[in-house]
Formats: sequence, structure tokens, C-alpha cells
Amino acid sequence: MEHITLLLAIVVVTALVFDFTNGFHDTANAMATTISTGALKPKTAVAMSAVLNLVGAFLSVEVAKTISGGIINEEGIRTEVIFAALVGAILWNLLTWLLGLPSSSSHALFGGLIGAAVMSAGWSAVNGSTIVTKVLIPAVAAPLVAGIAAMVATKLTYRIKAAPEAKATAKGFRAGQIASAGLVSLAHGTNDAQKTMGIITLALVANGVVSPGSNPPVWVIASAGLAIALGTYLGGWRIIRTMGKGLTDLQPQQGFAAQTSSATVILASSHLGFSLSTTQSVSGAVMGAGLGRKGGVVRWSTATRMFVAWGLTLPAAGLVGAGAEFLTKQGTWGVVLVAALLVAGSAVIWSLSRRKPVDRHNVTADDLDAPVGAADAEPAGVVTTAIAVVSPPPPAGSVAAVADENLKTTIPSPGPADPAAPPAAPAAAV
Repeated sequence: MEHITLLLAIVVVTALVFDFTNGFHDTANAMATTISTGALKPKTAVAMSAVLNLVGAFLSVEVAKTISGGIINEEGIRTEVIFAALVGAILWNLLTWLLGLPSSSSHALFGGLIGAAVMSAGWSAVNGSTIVTKVLIPAVAAPLVAGIAAMVATKLTYRIKAAPEAKATAKGFRAGQIASAGLVSLAHGTNDAQKTMGIITLALVANGVVSPGSNPPVWVIASAGLAIALGTYLGGWRIIRTMGKGLTDLQPQQGFAAQTSSATVILASSHLGFSLSTTQSVSGAVMGAGLGRKGGVVRWSTATRMFVAWGLTLPAAGLVGAGAEFLTKQGTWGVVLVAALLVAGSAVIWSLSRRKPVDRHNVTADDLDAPVGAADAEPAGVVTTAIAVVSPPPPAGSVAAVADENLKTTIPSPGPADPAAPPAAPAAAV
């Protein structure tokens, strides 16, 4: 440990801060649907997710090895490069959290790392083939696979049970949703916590503390697991609201299908060493579940904002990382300036978030800027309408049919006019 320098210690702490932001940024991945359907209370949900994230951090190191020795060349990498990469990732995480956008913490980290490495040593410092095969391809494939699987699973769940069992079925799916949410949290720990392990290991390699190709030390695994668990427990309520209420309205059957599908994709990718975005996987599954229920609506205006954030994450974090590395190359004063900018930027974003706070008390409430029910009034998008047209009606007696019938009965049909009743007021324009 004699090689531990002040700069290396700062990088390790900064990496754990990123891990912390990753935890509260990505809590929505595991618990948004569970909270929005009422399967668990908000605080209980995030506490369970935190514990399982910590457990998941100890299950595998494949993703950590991909980051510490795959994306960029370890030889000749400077500690300042890693510090600059983390600055880009943290600031992008905080900005998207402020906007309530479930963007990818993983891609923010990759973008910051790539941008800083290129600024430091040119494009030769980046392993392009690894980025394509283990980052870009999974980024496109994961949400599609999870979305299709969730849509198929949702359609099947609404056709399995008969009407007399509808109430018991909903309870069963809530229980299953809790289990599947736990599985997503476990998967998140096996994938996202390892990214911080990989970054810290890369810094240790750059300073000669461990040899290239080494597995993360036990203290690195434990500290990364604790940091992401703490961030998860505090809860990223702004993003939970977007995932649970902004994309679509989920019933327990849909929440179960979405979480099971995304957990399967994440665990499979962790086993293969693919460092995919859990955010994109879960978002794709939620949209697929929304499309899988007859009459379900995906709010494509919110989804479009998410897609834009996904596309901007790598280049935006990369530019910030490159700028930070440009400053750190100037010497000690540059490193100090970058650290000051990180603290100042984080403080500004936090103060802006306090203007309209979101917490466990209002995370499932209607949007504060719109009248009650305004979110539900958004018309179905083109994709939703097209799928509804070609989808066959649910069989008589199924849960979906009962749900549709119950919806109709909540709107009373107009009866015969009462001669004694006063004339009706003119209808308000909609």
C-alpha cells in the first residue's frame, strides 16, 4: 500500500462518489414498477434493493475485468485520466437525475473514460473492438430483447387466469413482482457495482499497486458494494417517478413481466462480461409491458426524451471527461480546478433540485405542473394504436376482459331524461 498517493486516494473517493450516484440514479431500475403498482411501500422497496445490490456486488467480477482491462489500454494510463473520466460521469448522472431522465450511468462512465483517454493519449488508447462488442451492441440489443420479452410475457399473463380468480391473481402477481424486483436489484449489483470496481482497479494498476489483469481486491469489492447500496437506499425518487408513472401505467401483471424480463437480460450479460446499461434494459422492459396489455398506453413523449438522453450520454460525458483531462494535464492547479468545478457543479444541481423536491411522499403523485389526471389524458401513440388494432380481443372471462368491463362500468351511461330535473349546463370544451 506504499504506492497509495494523495491523488490516487482522491480518485478512489471520487469513484465511490460515482458509485453512490449510480445507486440513487438507478434505484428506479429495480423498484419503480413495484412502488407504482403498490406492491411495496417506497422506503421498504429501496431498503430491500440496497441490501440485494450489496450482495450482488460479491457474485461476479467479469464486468469489472472488462472495464479495468478492456475498454482502454492499461499501459501508460495516468491517474489524472481516471479522475477526469469520473468527473464527466458524475456530472452527467446528476444532470439527468435533476431532469428525471433514466439515462445510463454505465455509458456516462464509459463516455467519460473514453473522452479522457483520447485527450490524454489519442485514439490509440481506446480498444475500439471491445467498445463495439461489449458496450455498443449490448446497448442496442438489451432494451429490444427485454422489451419484446416483457411484451410477450404480459400478453401471456393476461390470458392465463380466469375471471373468478382475478383478485387472487393480482395478489399473486404482486408477490411475484416483489421477488422479481429483488432479482433486478441483485442483477444490478452484479453489473453496475462492478463498474466502479473496475475503475478503482484501473487506478491501482496505473499506480503499480496491483498488476495488470488482476481481479479487484476484496476491499475494493466491499467499498463499491457499500457505496452503491447506500445510494440505492436514499432512492432516486425523481427517476422512480418517471419510470413508474411517466412511461406507462402498470398493473401488477405488467410489473412482474417487466422486471423478470429485464433481470434475465442483465444476469445473462453479467455472466458474459457485457457491461450493458441496466437503465436501458429496464426501460425497454417497462415499455414492452405497457404495449403488452390491451388498452395500455406508452407515453412516447417521455420515451422520446429518454431516447435522446441515451444517445447523448456517451458523447456528452466524453466531452466533459476530455475537458477535465485537458485541465488536469496542466499540472496540480488543473487537478484542483477540476475538483472545484465538480463540487460547484454538484452543488448547483442539488440546489436546483430543491425547488421542486420529489421524495417518497409524492413519488407516485400526479405531475405537480399538471392538473390531476392530466398524465393519463395523453393520447395513445402510433405504435400503441397499431398494436391495439392488430391484437385479438381477450378471451371471455380473462383478467383483461374483466378489467375492460370494469373500466366501462365506472362510466355511467346516460339514462332517460327526468322532466323535473333542471336543464343541464353546457358541456365544457375539452
